[in-house]
Amino acid sequence: MRYRYKSFDPEGEQRSLDLKALFKIFNHLLLQTGGDVEEALRWMERLGDRMGFFGDELRPDDFRKLLEEHGVIDGETGRARLTRKGERLLREDSLDLVFTHLKRDQDGDHRVAAAGRGGEKLTETRGWRFGDSPSDIDPTSTLRNAVRRSGLDELSVTEEDFEVFDTEHLTSAATVLCIDISHSMVLYGEDRFTPAKKVALALTELILRKYKKDTLDVVLFGNEARQVPISQLPYVQVGPYYTNTKAALALAQQILQRRKQANKQIFLITDGKPSVLVENGRVYRNAFGLDRRICNKTLEEAARARRKKITITTFMIASDPYLQEFVEELTRINRGRAYFSSPEDVGSALFVDFIRNRNRRVR
Repeated sequence: MRYRYKSFDPEGEQRSLDLKALFKIFNHLLLQTGGDVEEALRWMERLGDRMGFFGDELRPDDFRKLLEEHGVIDGETGRARLTRKGERLLREDSLDLVFTHLKRDQDGDHRVAAAGRGGEKLTETRGWRFGDSPSDIDPTSTLRNAVRRSGLDELSVTEEDFEVFDTEHLTSAATVLCIDISHSMVLYGEDRFTPAKKVALALTELILRKYKKDTLDVVLFGNEARQVPISQLPYVQVGPYYTNTKAALALAQQILQRRKQANKQIFLITDGKPSVLVENGRVYRNAFGLDRRICNKTLEEAARARRKKITITTFMIASDPYLQEFVEELTRINRGRAYFSSPEDVGSALFVDFIRNRNRRVR
């Protein structure tokens, strides 16, 4: 292997770091503007004027040209838009941001409820056990054991001589990520929706990069629930909606029924209580307190998911005691899990749960 050395350029290195920081700011603004490149660039210019990260060497127009040259945006049609590469870089940036908050010893695990069949052979060997596949036998270790036991003159192979290669269990999981798009996700001066989008993009990139046998589907829920393609994640926004958690859980179960993976789970990111119900075409709303009619119907969906062995993990981005009480009740009925976190921590909490819980067997 050949190495090429060159003198260190501290100014060039600083420019490179500054550009990376600008790209991260741009990606964050893209999520806040629903993927609107032109609006994100306008915000960049305003922030640049206020914070001073544009100057004579790099103007806002220069930054736009850099984005075009790197294939992040396409400005040939008049109004700039994200390219496929830009969408991928947005996912990668979200994934990197989430994993900077995870401890090192949490990386690398990928546990699920039911383990798959053995797949990749490992270099380690162990003694043969009943049920091991003959194709996993290590002939070298097996013969060495036989020679040690009986010698070359009277060579014989017995059951105790056999060694087999250990295998890594190949597992797959089907996940539906349900994201609350009700108006409360951006109320009271706190943006809870952008962190939720970052989590969805990061989880998508993780699965595409590392767990190719997994599936991830995304459901948005406000007055109703709807499934959206992964490619549309950067562009989704909140609306003037109530919170139909029941519809989200019902649609998620329908999606999971079509998936062949043995391990099925629902991730629910929300900041509020269920506040709307649609039955027989009639809409029933109540935004005040915990409406037992709406809550009970939602809890019925949680119980239905439990009977299907679908685990619901709720990430609650709120601290109201009566909301936590509802989430705890939903978790108890489903026998799932719940996390109460701030918008900044929801990504780390979700990834810790996803990575840690893929090898637990269903009993």
